[in-house]
Amino acid sequence: MYRFLLTPRWWGINVFVLLAIPFCIFMGSWQLSRFESRVQDHRTQTEQAEAGAKEAPRPLEQLLPVDKKTSGMRATVTGRYGKQLLVPDRELDGRQGFYVLTMLRTDSGEALPVVRGWLPGNADAAKAPAAPSGEVTVTGALQASESPGANGVGAGGGLPTGQTAAISAASLVNLVPYDVYDAWVTLDKADAGMKAVPATAPAGSGLDLKAFQNLGYTGEWFVFAGFTVFMWFRLLRREAEYARDAELGLVTETTAATDSGAAASGADGSAEGPTNGAPAERPTDEAPGEGLTGEDPADGSSVEALEEESLIEGVVSGESGGESRARATKA
Repeated sequence: MYRFLLTPRWWGINVFVLLAIPFCIFMGSWQLSRFESRVQDHRTQTEQAEAGAKEAPRPLEQLLPVDKKTSGMRATVTGRYGKQLLVPDRELDGRQGFYVLTMLRTDSGEALPVVRGWLPGNADAAKAPAAPSGEVTVTGALQASESPGANGVGAGGGLPTGQTAAISAASLVNLVPYDVYDAWVTLDKADAGMKAVPATAPAGSGLDLKAFQNLGYTGEWFVFAGFTVFMWFRLLRREAEYARDAELGLVTETTAATDSGAAASGADGSAEGPTNGAPAERPTDEAPGEGLTGEDPADGSSVEALEEESLIEGVVSGESGGESRARATKA
């Protein structure tokens, strides 16, 4: 009954199922590993932030380039403050305000962006306190360059002079006349009159929307694998039932009945004639009276019907059987 599994059609179905199920399981497992990785990164960053606040600061050069391991660690650097900029539309403790960003020029010739603190309200250079003069040594949490449009960072564009939307080397290199580190520092203790900005986790390491998207994709791939198995068993059962019915002769009888019904429908349709049900015209070469005798070369049933009718009429009128047949023949 299952010999149909060896047909080319079922060979194709089986090969597809054997390839689809492992692929769906692999993709689901990969998405699950991505979610678990983000959860682990989030846990690591939380632990690292707590431990970093207690650890001694390290020189900036030892922590570059910034990655997930060094982000949030305390760094120390010495230099002189230079140009000061404002970073508008930054929220802290549920209030809207702006960062005060000052470039710290080091002995290497590059400048390190330093967030000296946060102030509430609209960005206004008159509100920002002036940076200390002379050589200073700053200590704070090391941060990676921001990406415009991510984690609440503005996309930039159309800002007044002296303001920047994102703290990144790509944005600042056009605003200052010297090279900029691809990193920035937020001070442990803000300068007078400002509030310190806490360090943030690096992009892609927290339980954000992307993490839960990975979890959702995991469920989808496993559902696809289960649906593939379900459809294979359903097709197999249907095909087996069909093969069993064929062995019992049920499929042949049903097909014959269907064919007979189709033939009867075709006969009824053909009897209507060529002009939407109008009776067909008599052929011009038919002899007069030929249609009345019913002498159809293909069927003599109409002649026999006339003879039987004449016999019945003769019996009713009292004629003998021979007289009735004679009359029917003459007719």
